Amino acid sequence: MGRLTGGDPSLLRRINSAVVLHALRGAGSPTLTDLTRATGLSRPTVEGVIEGLIESGLVVESQPEEGGTRRQGRPARRFRFRVEAGYLLGVEIGMHRVAALVSGLDGRIIGASSREVSNTASADDRLERVRLVIADVLRRTGIPRTSLWAVGVGSPGIVEADGTVRLGVALPGWTGLPLGQRLQRSFRCPVLVENDANAAAMAEHWKGAATDSDDVVFVLAGLSPGAGSLIGGRLHRGFGGAAGEIGALHLLGREVSPQELFSTTDEPLRPLDEQAVAQVFALARQGDSRAQAVVDRFMRRLVHDVAALVLALDPELVVVGGWAAGLDGVLDPLRGELARYCLRPPRVTLSLLGEAAVATGALRLALDHVEKELFAVEGTVSPAR
Repeated sequence: MGRLTGGDPSLLRRINSAVVLHALRGAGSPTLTDLTRATGLSRPTVEGVIEGLIESGLVVESQPEEGGTRRQGRPARRFRFRVEAGYLLGVEIGMHRVAALVSGLDGRIIGASSREVSNTASADDRLERVRLVIADVLRRTGIPRTSLWAVGVGSPGIVEADGTVRLGVALPGWTGLPLGQRLQRSFRCPVLVENDANAAAMAEHWKGAATDSDDVVFVLAGLSPGAGSLIGGRLHRGFGGAAGEIGALHLLGREVSPQELFSTTDEPLRPLDEQAVAQVFALARQGDSRAQAVVDRFMRRLVHDVAALVLALDPELVVVGGWAAGLDGVLDPLRGELARYCLRPPRVTLSLLGEAAVATGALRLALDHVEKELFAVEGTVSPAR
């Protein structure tokens, strides 16, 4: 269908369809009278729209409710939005694991799968692991690949609009990888790729610790921290998608590299991975003075990185996730130092979604795409893919 014009009579039908569909999604099994009241449209208009939506496969007539007082005569027809008309997939590609979540069109998760992967795995090996995880979750849920309406992907690195990783130093072979294009080969539906911290910020705002806040900074605190930000409830990616890359601050004149930061000797820590760093933190808990100095350096850097972003954005809430969120005592230093540096210190809390944050955000990315298609004034609504 081409672009609608002001004189196109289908424009009004499309608007009415979007209004009715939106009302259906927010209700249980409304009647035509309920929908007429909710939309402000005439009953014949609502009835005509409903028939069209039934034909498209997005709406189905519900069975009459059982129980209660039965009235004489034919019961009122009830309808519901078919959340099973299509499915969504959210995928996390991380350093040590890949994961996938599946939901219906309402975003409710109905299946999950994950697998570990080596931090030294090549791009091809990591993508093969992603394909195995996707195949596993689809097999477990009995969902055909052709029933997917959209796939969202959360990945480390600076991600361009077409899904290419412009810069990705966390994973081998990731810089320059046409990730969206590579994954698109396996699907008929759109594949959307987003930075992992951005995806996690979306997830916390949707189902996690930030559901009541629209100005949020999510800190994916790891060996090289990143952050995702919501301003007025909308994801802030920056001009080139590089907003929130606070892990790069050590390049701006800082004297200590991450390898040196986590070292308890005079030599840089190699390989620099979470297992080796976890051992350093374990030594610190046991009272090792050099390990305790490492922990202090790490906390100072994390606080300063987060403070720089908080000063720039003035968020209501800072949510801390990622590997460092599991460290003892990470919140108090953050709260104290942000109170010291910031004119209006934000609330600081831990992620409620934990390791599921990135995949959940990727699922939200897919849901956002489908909702734009369903409720857009232009285009057609069709479950066919």
